[in-house]
Amino acid sequence: MAECVRVDSSTSTHTMDKSITLPPDEIFRNLENAKRFAIDIGGSLTKLAYYSTVQHKVAKVRSFEHNTKAASDKLYEISVQEEVTARLHFIKFENAYIETCLDFIKDHLVNTETKVIKATGGGAHKFKELIERKLGLKVDKEDEMTCLIKGCNFVLRNIPHEAFVYAKHADSEFRFQTTHPDIFPYLLVNIGSGVSIVKVESEDKFERIGGSSIGGGTFWGLGALLTKTKRFDELLQLASKGQHTSVDMLVKDIYGGSYGSLGLTGDLIASSFGKSATADKEFSKEDMAKSLLHMISNDIGQLACLYAKLHNLSRVYFGGFFIRGHPVTMHTITYSINFFTKGEVQALFLRHEGYLGAIGAFLKGAEEDNPNQYSWGENYAGSSGLMSVSPDMNPMQRARSGTFDMLEMDRLERQLVNLPLLQDPSSYIPDTVDLTEDALAREYWLYCFEEALDGVVKRAVASQPDIPEATERAEKFRQKYRHKLQTLRHQPFAYGSLTVRSLLDTREHCLNEFNFPDPYSKIKQRENDVALKYYQKAVKSLEELSWEQRQFALVRGVLAGNLTPSGPPHKCALFFVDNSGVDIILGVMPFVRELLSRGTEVVLASNSGPALNDVTNGELQILTERIAAMDPVIQAGLREDRLTLVQSGSSSPCLDLSRLDKVLAMVVRERQTDLVIIEGMGRAIHTNYYAMLSCESLKMAVIKNSWLADRLGGKLFSVVFKYEVPAGKPSQDSAALTPS
Repeated sequence: MAECVRVDSSTSTHTMDKSITLPPDEIFRNLENAKRFAIDIGGSLTKLAYYSTVQHKVAKVRSFEHNTKAASDKLYEISVQEEVTARLHFIKFENAYIETCLDFIKDHLVNTETKVIKATGGGAHKFKELIERKLGLKVDKEDEMTCLIKGCNFVLRNIPHEAFVYAKHADSEFRFQTTHPDIFPYLLVNIGSGVSIVKVESEDKFERIGGSSIGGGTFWGLGALLTKTKRFDELLQLASKGQHTSVDMLVKDIYGGSYGSLGLTGDLIASSFGKSATADKEFSKEDMAKSLLHMISNDIGQLACLYAKLHNLSRVYFGGFFIRGHPVTMHTITYSINFFTKGEVQALFLRHEGYLGAIGAFLKGAEEDNPNQYSWGENYAGSSGLMSVSPDMNPMQRARSGTFDMLEMDRLERQLVNLPLLQDPSSYIPDTVDLTEDALAREYWLYCFEEALDGVVKRAVASQPDIPEATERAEKFRQKYRHKLQTLRHQPFAYGSLTVRSLLDTREHCLNEFNFPDPYSKIKQRENDVALKYYQKAVKSLEELSWEQRQFALVRGVLAGNLTPSGPPHKCALFFVDNSGVDIILGVMPFVRELLSRGTEVVLASNSGPALNDVTNGELQILTERIAAMDPVIQAGLREDRLTLVQSGSSSPCLDLSRLDKVLAMVVRERQTDLVIIEGMGRAIHTNYYAMLSCESLKMAVIKNSWLADRLGGKLFSVVFKYEVPAGKPSQDSAALTPS
């Protein structure tokens, strides 16, 4: 089967149909630290899930004592330390290779604490004895439907852009959906050997309301009889090359054209395989496979929409690995649903449809750890992304279809939630430009990230000057990230919608994989030390200005490093800060000082982890303490709890307001925040430029990219100063794009 893991025990390599060869330890990673296993065995594929602990480097910030000699030279030190985090691994491989894969797992499974493997799927009984013998683990079988629902809920909650709409004739065939804050209720149509239709109302409340014996097994079985082709993906490849009109009887074949009074177009299938009964000729395997795929997909689509209408559900997810990202299957199901419901019901497909059972089985075995109390994030460095199922397709077709090989997810330190001030969380899209749809923008930004790669590699090596192997690790990072960029050039939908944010996040994931947690640490430290020396002078200069002059100077100060209206002060301002150095110390802090002086409480939200030269919460705590020691206004703000520093939950140069630290959301509610300030190009331009909030907001940045400035209708180093009020409130200022 195309794109599935193959492990060759004699050569200790695994290969894919695209002639990619990797050591098996890059597929079955961290097995030595595996704590829990689950397995979902279907008719042709085995999906393995396991939980492991991963050791990686993190950058820790430690303040120097003010009374030490070191304090006169440096404000703080950054040390790289080992930390252990949790990771979920999901891998699929063909059942034909199950013994070889299990052998490899056993050889590398040294954790004797692992006693049980959770199993689900139709093959769990068939392979029970083999698994227990090979791994020495007791097989504990779980209910298949319960596992599917648990898995579906988990991916919908934790993976942004998990679900997508398929539109064959659109510029971008894949239209990814943002994570909905309330995923219930929905209809899950699970297409395995047969079809199960499940109404899901809550985390633990679901009901199988229907099904059909005509499913993936039917396509496979009839396809084998018709074409003598025994492999499922080979049947899909045949179907992708076929012409169903050679076999199917269309409306126009019966009526000479469309049947207008019934709303039937001439190209509509009137009878699947209808021509085969009367035509005296041989039909090609490709045409028969295409007709069969249409017949079964249409039947499933019609059945799904009838149940959706009956139960008044507008969201229908399709899963089970019959679809496998195959364009013909997705288009036929989508067409069927749209035709029968006139667009009232939406057909949604899942990037990780084949892993739902394995994820659910793992969650069943991990209930004592309560994994749902954490937020999880896809690790782009370890996940393979949507890829072609048909190597024989032409390059354009291959780039527009998909399946999945590996998925890795990291447990995040904090539970992430929506910003309570989003006007409509269900329609919020953090990213300003979708590079999946905008080909010119995509090519430009991919080129930019490729051109910047040498500089990032040099920065990574320079951040660890005393570690000899840093150069070797940096080179591995270069190769990995360049491969990701090449993949995204041909398959821009590999990880959902392609955006500047996802390109930056992928780069951070790759840097972290090769133990470069904070390449900009020394630069940030140097810039912060220098900027602090000028803080008191900057504040004194501001105090000598008139009120109006001071407001303009404050805004210029913030923008130079990378306003309050003249009405009554806000109760509380939430300020998402950006860079270290001049930006935070000589730009943001004087601005914060002015807000505090006017009676406004301030919440400073900074990154939980490093990203580029952005200030982290750990660094900001130390900087603020040092500034407070020489500024009574800042000192009073801290003492009186009117200035609060909170982690955003992000480790990205960009900002997703739907995935913020739960503590930050709680502070925003408690302080009755009525002003949100978003600063910097990554947070205010690449993301959140069009974000609508329920309170007043200010987005400001300097455009430091000529292509982007031209796109927005300005010039290089133009200023974006966008002050917005929610609907129903009078506007005091308007958006502006002006030369600085």
